[in-house]
Amino acid sequence: MTQTLPETTTTLDVKTAMETRRSIRRFVQEPMDQADLREILRLTSLAPSANNVQTWRFAVVQNKDLQARLQEASYNQQQVTNAPAVIVLYSDMEDVLANVREIFHPGMGEEQINQRAANFAKGFESQSVQERAAWANAQANIALGYLLLAARGLGYDTVPMLGFEPAKVREILGLPAHAEIAAIVPVGKRAEEGFEHHRHNLDRIAKFY
Repeated sequence: MTQTLPETTTTLDVKTAMETRRSIRRFVQEPMDQADLREILRLTSLAPSANNVQTWRFAVVQNKDLQARLQEASYNQQQVTNAPAVIVLYSDMEDVLANVREIFHPGMGEEQINQRAANFAKGFESQSVQERAAWANAQANIALGYLLLAARGLGYDTVPMLGFEPAKVREILGLPAHAEIAAIVPVGKRAEEGFEHHRHNLDRIAKFY
């Protein structure tokens, strides 16, 4: 039985957003509402992370020339230029470490912030830039889930893309060489229904102890 999906921009509850999210590759050809776009990013930024590290960063592309270049760097996947906006979600652990005091709540007080910041930075001293980047990217993947649901909750649709050439994407957007790209996410209003969910049964994937 085909499920009728809500087409309204009315905010959806979390359960409905989860159940109606689809991977959409054809979008209505109209610009994104900029207030909605910013709200999607704000909600995404509420994602949790270890030590509140917030490694994620967003490159928001709404320029058709840049989108065409990103499409080429993404094995010519058409949704990159079909969407009104493309969010490149990446992590930057070197920026986090350079500004490490920012991640600690001001309510902790100056002394505790200084101590925690020093301990946090020390924990990564022995790691290479690549090792730190991999850890940071794991945190950014938490934000990716939030991004997909935040967009759907506001009546928009997405498709998370992992098929791209990272070095080319970094070059196109002027991102630092150490930046790790978690996903490219085209976003907009759906112009197709997409496939209904096809997921494993819970008993196939869960063990209860």
